[in-house]
Amino acid sequence: MWLFDKDLWIEIFHTLGKNMFRTFLTMLGVIFAMIILVLLLGSANGMSNGFNKLFAGTASNSLFVWGQSTSEPYKGFERGRRIRYKLEDADILKRQIPEIEVLAPRIELASHRGTVTVYRNGQTSGSAVYGDFPEIDNITKKKLVEGRFLNQTDIEHSKKVCVIGEETYKLLFDKGDKAIGKDIRINGVYFSVVGIYKPNNNINIDGENAVFIPFTTFQKAFNSGDRMGWMAIAVEENTPVPFVERQIKSILKAKYDIHPDDERAIGSFDMSEIFNNISAFTTVLKGFSFFVGIFTLLAGVIAISNILLITVKERTQEIGVRRALGATPVIVKRQIVVEAIVLTAFAGLVGFAVAVGILSILDAMFGSGDNFPFVQPMISIPQFIISFILMVGLSVLIGLLPANRAVKIKPIDALREE
Repeated sequence: MWLFDKDLWIEIFHTLGKNMFRTFLTMLGVIFAMIILVLLLGSANGMSNGFNKLFAGTASNSLFVWGQSTSEPYKGFERGRRIRYKLEDADILKRQIPEIEVLAPRIELASHRGTVTVYRNGQTSGSAVYGDFPEIDNITKKKLVEGRFLNQTDIEHSKKVCVIGEETYKLLFDKGDKAIGKDIRINGVYFSVVGIYKPNNNINIDGENAVFIPFTTFQKAFNSGDRMGWMAIAVEENTPVPFVERQIKSILKAKYDIHPDDERAIGSFDMSEIFNNISAFTTVLKGFSFFVGIFTLLAGVIAISNILLITVKERTQEIGVRRALGATPVIVKRQIVVEAIVLTAFAGLVGFAVAVGILSILDAMFGSGDNFPFVQPMISIPQFIISFILMVGLSVLIGLLPANRAVKIKPIDALREE
């Protein structure tokens, strides 16, 4: 096969080695172009990974639903009626909407976003106090510093236990004090601390100064009966959250005699919108990076074509001699094109190696941080393969220009060239 012809490669490297400085300068364009391409794609990937890390622990397909006041009179009820959910609503929704994967009823002591004074040995903390089921941890994951989160046994036996945030711990305990197993007091009721969590540094729904107690314990301790404040819901994968949201509102409107066109009576927040917007942003960023990088690479490959045009002119006599000795146009054209491919491929690999080194340094500097959205900024294997194929393809197309010029040289005219 001609590709493994030893004489062909000796001739190519001899030609490229005639003027090493010019060959090096020619490759610089492709080297810098590949560096720019890999850095752009790697940075976009790193930002995408950073966002995934930043929002880890929060279900991307989650939904929150709560009751508000009606804005339309309906079936004899005046507008302004407050909608208060009951625990049975959670069972109704789970039974009627199979797309709901997790539904965690929640209730808060005092008003929404209100605080309650929590006591311990003369120290106080103004904390949010929530009654929860263990399922809430599947929707908004808590990063435990110590201990455990609520479990099913706590629910079944209405245990007086709680999980507190780091800020709550700092306000109620002296630095270095052991909190697990110690009691805190909420509205005259004592709860034993079983866990301490820290915020996820992402979408902080509950805050870091909060106390979580079992829902059933909340009912008995604070006489909340069958009331439910709101619901945290995780939807099955590949099911649009708005689809489930519409079903939930339809069922609740029918149950609580809410006007079908009343948009204020039921409050909701679709968490998937945030994740979809972030996903769309990173996708556009990757596409833009690839677009800019490829055009930069094209500019570098064009520089190689220009240099090859100059070398073809310088090698006019050589090409004429080869044609006179029987070299066909295909052989002459093939050598020029292979020279373009060799220059481009080698320069591209050098640029890739340099860019990967730079990205590794950036990852070491910023990748371990909790707040900086830049994690593992590396180009993926498919991206590298596509980029390399495009680079070689461009070099072939660009190499055809000087190659066609070379085969147009007539042997007799070439031999007369001085």
